[in-house]
Amino acid sequence: MYKSFSMELGGRMLTVDVGRVAAQANGAAFMHYGDTTVLSTATASDKPRDGIDFFPLSVEFEEKLYSVGKIPGGFNRREGKASENAILTARVIDRPMRPLFPKDYRNDVTLNNLVLSVDPDCSPEYTAMLGSAIATCISDIPFDGPCATTQIGMIDGEFIINPTNAQKQASDMALTVASTREKVIMIEAGAKEVPEQVMIEAIFKAHEVNQEIIRFIDGIVAECGKEKHTYESCAVPEELFAAIKEIVTPQEMEEAVFTDEKQKREANIKAITERLEEAFAEKEEWLPVLSEAIYQYQKKTVRKMILKDHRRPDGRGITEIRPLAAEIDLLPRVHGSGMFTRGQTQILNICTLAPLSEAQRLDGLDENETSKRYMHHYNFPSYSVGETKPSRGPGRREIGHGALAERALLPVLPSEEEFPYAIRTVSETMESNGSTSQASICASTLSLMAAGVPIKAPVAGISCGLVTGDTDDDYIVLTDIQGLEDFFGDMDFKVGGTHKGITSIQMDIKIHGLTRPIIEEAIAKTREARLYILDEVMAPVISEPRREVSQYAPKIIQISIDPQKIGDVVGKQGKVINKIIEQTGVKIDIEEDGSVSVCGTDKEMIDKAIQIIRSIVTDIEPGQVLTGTVVRIMNFGAFVELSPNKDGMVHISKLSDKRVAKVEDVVNIGDQVTVKVMEIDKMGRINLSMKPADLAPRAGRKPERVDPV
Repeated sequence: MYKSFSMELGGRMLTVDVGRVAAQANGAAFMHYGDTTVLSTATASDKPRDGIDFFPLSVEFEEKLYSVGKIPGGFNRREGKASENAILTARVIDRPMRPLFPKDYRNDVTLNNLVLSVDPDCSPEYTAMLGSAIATCISDIPFDGPCATTQIGMIDGEFIINPTNAQKQASDMALTVASTREKVIMIEAGAKEVPEQVMIEAIFKAHEVNQEIIRFIDGIVAECGKEKHTYESCAVPEELFAAIKEIVTPQEMEEAVFTDEKQKREANIKAITERLEEAFAEKEEWLPVLSEAIYQYQKKTVRKMILKDHRRPDGRGITEIRPLAAEIDLLPRVHGSGMFTRGQTQILNICTLAPLSEAQRLDGLDENETSKRYMHHYNFPSYSVGETKPSRGPGRREIGHGALAERALLPVLPSEEEFPYAIRTVSETMESNGSTSQASICASTLSLMAAGVPIKAPVAGISCGLVTGDTDDDYIVLTDIQGLEDFFGDMDFKVGGTHKGITSIQMDIKIHGLTRPIIEEAIAKTREARLYILDEVMAPVISEPRREVSQYAPKIIQISIDPQKIGDVVGKQGKVINKIIEQTGVKIDIEEDGSVSVCGTDKEMIDKAIQIIRSIVTDIEPGQVLTGTVVRIMNFGAFVELSPNKDGMVHISKLSDKRVAKVEDVVNIGDQVTVKVMEIDKMGRINLSMKPADLAPRAGRKPERVDPV
């Protein structure tokens, strides 16, 4: 027996089946939203994992291509590693749910979401977000839920609840908001320069809808929810805290963390740790949790300094930004480069331009997302934090940070028609001490403008933090948090945008939600800081995109031809187009709609290729004066190639005004000659003339001329 629960959500029916499948998971929700079907499960280990000081939560979003009627590519014909979209979805599920598990819980928990069927108008990602929350709420896993999620779009100034596929394409906003009963717990947004106040209203519109979903979840839990199991607490013993404070006084701990140099602070904490390990050498039961105790001691010290004393560890004021610097053109041969430094956070970004054919191809569940023209990649090497770890490729954090910066810049990029390039920017983390993702936005803007990408407006990013007290009114919002304030604080509120408005938001918190005043203050402070960065730091270095791309970047010119003549340009087995490429050294991409992109580093060769293509697709008519190449000589005349697939003949009598005894007396193979089209006979043969009398323009009229070089 299983139970089914339904509610209307965004004009479509959401149905949750409980007890139908996956009975051995701690909790399972068989989710149906329209025709989208996702199985969400929550499973926990029986015992805590030994030797860890964190909550081991894993979130998976499994995209199965059978859900959209596809067979995977490649030799194996089966799904491989998680796609970027799957990783980003897993992160969005993780962020609102992680703070709601007990802080002293160390049992492994896996939230798995299996996509079984996809309705393009009912997002499987969104369905999985709700499914994970429901599966955990009805399970016996300790969880302070429920939480709910809503997506908001905006078309012509009106908010759309859980927009359909078509609505997403037309929307000025892609906002995802998760809430508990009282507060907002997660925000993720991409937007087309949306004003701050509009964004705030959208956030709390989503919060209202979330309350309806939470009431729906409450009904499911009331009928199907299991009693939460007890667990072995991994909390630090109070007597250990007391013993630590006898050795390291609060004043000494303040002095240890009160520095703007990360390395110095770490050295101070290392010295304290060594003293405590020596002091507690005989207390074997304390040693496994000593590092967690020291961490919590630092956390309490930093939070007290900020909240009560309004003192930040590096001595800054509450709204003060760390020292800033911007540079461009650090690397001589790349297409564009920019570096942005904020305190001990430093990002070097490199921009590369390429033909549209080098855009990234996507093989996912969204039929509208088959390629990606703009790619932002983020790298976080171990040396940036003074550590020694081998590079194993980008992890989920790196992929998430890259996607956040990419989302912030997408709204200001020129269209393909305006700028027919594929664009890749890579953020290399030179040094890290908080908010490298927002520094990546600034550095990317610098490198894009330096590369000559005509972006609509510069974009900057900044992050705010939060320290809360015992009540909702006891809090302080910090501008430009560094790593320590992120670790020990309650929030990392990242906002990217232009002068006009917001282009991206990502909010992570460690508490059970934020009130509206906190969100409004954080958005206001990020705007103030963002405008300062744009006007005072970035604009003096480069205020607008360069007029031309780098001399080392490929030059791309795009023209349109009649789609019916694409075959003429390509030729049989590609012979015509390959000959043009061989002659000019360019790269040619032709789309089905007749768009032709010619790419190369030599402007003259690009022009030559375009002239050849235009000559191929231009119909030859009597009276035209053309330039061509002599390709064959016969006794009765010479054949002239007017374009790669069009030849005409100059009869010996038409080579000159004078009598010609031998064709070779006037022309030879390979000669460039100017000819006039005299006629095109019934067989389609083109008869030409080189006689000066024929080439001379008539009185008051210039000859029509097409010149394939």
